[in-house]
Amino acid sequence: MTRDIKELPNRTFTAKDNSKIIIRPAHIQDADDILYSVASIINKGVYIQKERVRTKLEEQNFIEEMKRNGHMYIVVEIDGAVRGIARVIRGELEMKRHTGLFRTWLHEDAQGKGIGKQIMDYTLTWCRRHQLHKLCLTVFASNEVAIHLYKKAGFIIEGKQKDQAYLNGTYEDELFMAYFFK
Repeated sequence: MTRDIKELPNRTFTAKDNSKIIIRPAHIQDADDILYSVASIINKGVYIQKERVRTKLEEQNFIEEMKRNGHMYIVVEIDGAVRGIARVIRGELEMKRHTGLFRTWLHEDAQGKGIGKQIMDYTLTWCRRHQLHKLCLTVFASNEVAIHLYKKAGFIIEGKQKDQAYLNGTYEDELFMAYFFK
């Protein structure tokens, strides 16, 4: 398989705790690690909009579909194991192809290590390379760490849906944020 000219090279760096981190495109072989990590986040029940773990075949098909449709799907590899993902799904309609929807999550073992900033840098570079005009995301209002990261990267709040989710016995607002490429 030939490498897409718009695909970014792997990004390797040392995290705050001195672990070796690689941010790279997802591969079918990553499915087991992705499923393991997402299961732990779903079990916590906060900050992920997913209620069940995909099957291995579903995840492998999703990885292939993301590649086939020109979307970004990257993994965060920590000391050889995938412990997070990020993806950008471009608008499907031609009139919305200039936009992307960003989603990301990190396993608890990967949080607090400075990885989020690296994911954001990688993602914004990918979006520029693919000539996106706008990158959108949603985030729960109580997720102050993520909101701070997004604002620091240049995202603005476009709106809020009040009581949009019910998490751990309380209603939660959901914020719409966007980054505009100039």
